[in-house]
Amino acid sequence: MDKDFILETETAQHLFHDYAEKLPLVDYHCHISPKEIYEDRRFNNLVEVWLGGQNPDGSYFGDHYKWRLMRSNGIDESYISGNQPAYERFLKFAEALEMAIGNPMYHWCNMELQMFFGITEPLTAESAPRIWETCNELLRNDPSMTVRGIIRKANVAFIGTTDDPIDTLEWHEKIAADDTIDFKVCPSYRPDKAVNIHKEGFLAYMQQLAKSVGKESLATMQEVCDALVERLEFFHDHGCRASDHGLDYIPYQECTMEQANAAYQKALRGEKLTLAEIEGYQTTILLCLGRAYKRLDIAMQLHYSCIRNNNARLFKKMGPDTGFDAIAQNTCGGNIAQFLSALDETGECPKTILYSLNPADNAQLGTLIGCFQDNSVPGKLQHGSAWWFNDTKSGMEEQMKSLANLSLLGNFIGMLTDSRSFLSYARHDYFRRILCNLVGNWVENGEYPNIESSLKKIVEGVSYYNAKRYFGL
Repeated sequence: MDKDFILETETAQHLFHDYAEKLPLVDYHCHISPKEIYEDRRFNNLVEVWLGGQNPDGSYFGDHYKWRLMRSNGIDESYISGNQPAYERFLKFAEALEMAIGNPMYHWCNMELQMFFGITEPLTAESAPRIWETCNELLRNDPSMTVRGIIRKANVAFIGTTDDPIDTLEWHEKIAADDTIDFKVCPSYRPDKAVNIHKEGFLAYMQQLAKSVGKESLATMQEVCDALVERLEFFHDHGCRASDHGLDYIPYQECTMEQANAAYQKALRGEKLTLAEIEGYQTTILLCLGRAYKRLDIAMQLHYSCIRNNNARLFKKMGPDTGFDAIAQNTCGGNIAQFLSALDETGECPKTILYSLNPADNAQLGTLIGCFQDNSVPGKLQHGSAWWFNDTKSGMEEQMKSLANLSLLGNFIGMLTDSRSFLSYARHDYFRRILCNLVGNWVENGEYPNIESSLKKIVEGVSYYNAKRYFGL
């Protein structure tokens, strides 16, 4: 894994080292903590920044990519997310990583060790003690190895966190007021709890949403929409550039405000809703927010096709986002088309980024985005970067090849970490190498001419400038 890792041709090496490598990062979707950025957290050891674990309140927080890897190596859960000594947990992770040939986690972790700690020795069970000591010494004592220092070392220009509509955005306000923070951190609007009328906790959440807009309750569907838009405007005033929706599938059900309100009233009474009522309510919320995104120039991200929390026993113990999700198969392409068309018909379709966890949907998304482009920004509709289980070398190549086949790869807004780890910025470097290798091979195969100005524009655009333009940075 030297400087030319993944770069198979001279053209790929040139494109990466001369154009992509040194550009800043726009990490427009992630799950890191703005509080830890403001407080400039210093980690005590590599396990804290890599594996996480159980919070004092009993909840769990960490990189569930790594947790799944360890479970696949037959490691006891107490070493994965539990309270075993940090060093022993690290050794167990090293044992698992050594077995991960062909897994992007192997590449990411060793790239992180190189990028942030200067360690070129691969992490194995044998090298783990040495690497543990070296990394921990730097984490504890190097002035540049705090959270802010890590972000600067990775040359990050923009971070889009993921935030609930009821969030006070206290930490974003503090970051914005701190002149020593020289990169931009903005909230992203994630209203899933208000959209999922059929899921546990909905009624309690609506009480919290009401309080966030100074009300005792939200009595009608119109009040729900108004509250969500009011909170979105609050986010917009704090620099919000994007929303994010994590949905099982994209619904579309023709529904009047009166019908949506009837469904909402049933939910308030604790009555069971029909599928048509659930989807009608969700469609009404999504259309309302879509119009507001357009008015406020906020990009709408739609993530779908995940079967979540499949291990009921461990979900009860650990909660969501702890490594028990899988790829779903949904046939909601027609719904997406109707949803976007309904917004487009009134000139209110916002910038939209579509992500399916099922790679079989790549071609469908590539053709759908072509139906709703306009002259407001190049690539207004985006087929989002290979997401989650597709965030592999082959997955990224397949997503970019599909996008190139069916749309304009040159207008792609590129990579995001979608991560809970501050060291994960190495994934941008990984993506850029894969991009440059793909383009380099096309050039050397004679499938695209070796025109320096064109190649520079494409590679620099996908690596940085397209996202910078798309999010108005």
